[in-house]
Amino acid sequence: MEIDIREVTAEDCTAVALVRVRSWQHAYRGLVPQPYLDAMSVPEESARLRERLDAGRGTTTHLVAERNGTAVGWGCTGPGRDDDATAGESELYTLYVLPEHLSTGVGRALLTRLTARATAGGADRMRLWVLRDNAPARRFYEKAGFAPDGGEGRFAIEGTPIHEVRYARDLAA
Repeated sequence: MEIDIREVTAEDCTAVALVRVRSWQHAYRGLVPQPYLDAMSVPEESARLRERLDAGRGTTTHLVAERNGTAVGWGCTGPGRDDDATAGESELYTLYVLPEHLSTGVGRALLTRLTARATAGGADRMRLWVLRDNAPARRFYEKAGFAPDGGEGRFAIEGTPIHEVRYARDLAA
């Protein structure tokens, strides 16, 4: 099945929000409090995405991956947000794929397109944050050439501490 990748439009927000919600509910089961995952709402996520699209216009790249006209993945990059980010650094903010499309090339295709766009925009390095205990995601990024760079973070969801590690990769010019 062919994968079509294009810019996200306002009309895609509900479909992309569904990708995010279903991806979180699958990937973060056992890592994030279940009541939080159960309460995730496609309409709320869609509204947030519309705001992000408007706020990030010109600085972020939002791409949707489709198969047969149906959104199956979403990725977003933009300028590095960490305090030590350099001018030539991009950050992968988001990369989600519907559970039934995992390991089918969708994530790799999105990541390839997002890194190419970052490189074309002048970035020479890309960073991302991944949940420390999300072994499948960490393997995916490592296969794509990313490696932990020593950055660690922590936040809480409903009082539960969530640990993250930062990965980085140099981008080919």
